[in-house]
Amino acid sequence: MRIGEVALPTGAAGTGAGEITAGVRAWVDSAPLRTLVGHFGGDWPGGDLAAVLAGLDEFSARHWDFRGGRERPDAREPAFDPATAGLVLGAAAALGLVHPVPPARSEYAHLVVLGGLSNACQRRVAYAAHLLRAGTRVAGEVAVLGSFRPLSEVECAGLAAASVPPCDTEVEALDAAVRREFGVAAPAEEDGHDGDHPHHSWSSRTYRPAGGPPVRVLAAPSSDPARRRAHTADTQRFWAEHVHLRTGDPVLMVTAPIYVPFQHCDALRTLAVPYGCGIETVGVDPALPDLAGLPEPTLTPGRYLQEIRSAIRSMRALHAALMPAG
Repeated sequence: MRIGEVALPTGAAGTGAGEITAGVRAWVDSAPLRTLVGHFGGDWPGGDLAAVLAGLDEFSARHWDFRGGRERPDAREPAFDPATAGLVLGAAAALGLVHPVPPARSEYAHLVVLGGLSNACQRRVAYAAHLLRAGTRVAGEVAVLGSFRPLSEVECAGLAAASVPPCDTEVEALDAAVRREFGVAAPAEEDGHDGDHPHHSWSSRTYRPAGGPPVRVLAAPSSDPARRRAHTADTQRFWAEHVHLRTGDPVLMVTAPIYVPFQHCDALRTLAVPYGCGIETVGVDPALPDLAGLPEPTLTPGRYLQEIRSAIRSMRALHAALMPAG
C-alpha cells in the first residue's frame, strides 16, 4: 500500500511479520521524518528498530504532543514560523496524512468506518455510502465503529450547523449518519450491555438497507475501563469478535487522511496479525459532491505533528506485537 511518497507497512492478507517489520522500518527511517526530527532539534535515535521507535516516541512526546491527555478538539495549537509550517505540511503529505487515495479493489469482505469527532462521523459514513453507490461490493457487512464518548459543545454545534439531529455521544452521531445516508429508520437487530459506567457498556445495532449489505453500528467497551474510554484498537478488536473475521478476508477501513497511518497500523496489530485478514485503509475525499454540506475541520501544522506522533506510537505498538514472546 502506498500513500503519498512513503509506503505504509503492507496490509496484504498473509503478510509475514518480517515484511510488516520492514515496512515499519522504511516509514520510520524515511527522509521526511528524519528531516522533521532534525528541524525540531532532535538527534536520530540509535540502536535497533525497537530503540529507534522508543526514542521517537519520547522525542515526539516532548515536541509534538499538544493534547497532553486531552481529547483532540482540546489540544493547544502551537505558533510556528512560515518555514516550519511549510516543512511540517510537506512532511505530512509525504508521510501519508494529507492526500486521499481511492480503494484499490472493487470488492471486500467487509467495509469498516471508524468513528471520530461528530462531523467526521458524518463525512466517513457518507463516504462509505458513496463507495457502495459507486460500485464497491461488500460481501459481508458495513461496520461503523464508535464508543460512548460524550460529544463536546463544539461538536454538538457542528452537528446543528449541518442540520443533524441532536446527539449526545459519538455512537449516536454515527447512528444518525447511518440512518440518513443509508435510508433506514430502525435497526433490524439490536443488542448491548448497559454497564455501571460508559467505559464498560457496549451496543450493537444492525440495519438492513434495501439492495445493499447490512450495516452494523457498534459501540465498544474499553479494554482499560479504569483509565480511559474505548479507543480505535478497542473498537476494531470488539468488532472482529462479533463478525467472526476469517483468514484472508480483505477489509477496507475508512477514516480521515490525517489518521490513515496510525489507524492502518492499529488495524494491522489488532486485526491482520491475529486474524490473518487483509487491511486497506483509505481517507475520505472531501472534494466529493456527496460530502457537500459536511464541513471539514481546519487541519493545522500542530494537528499534523500530533498525528505523526500517533503514527509513531502505533508503529511502536505494532512492532512490539510482532516480536517473539520472551
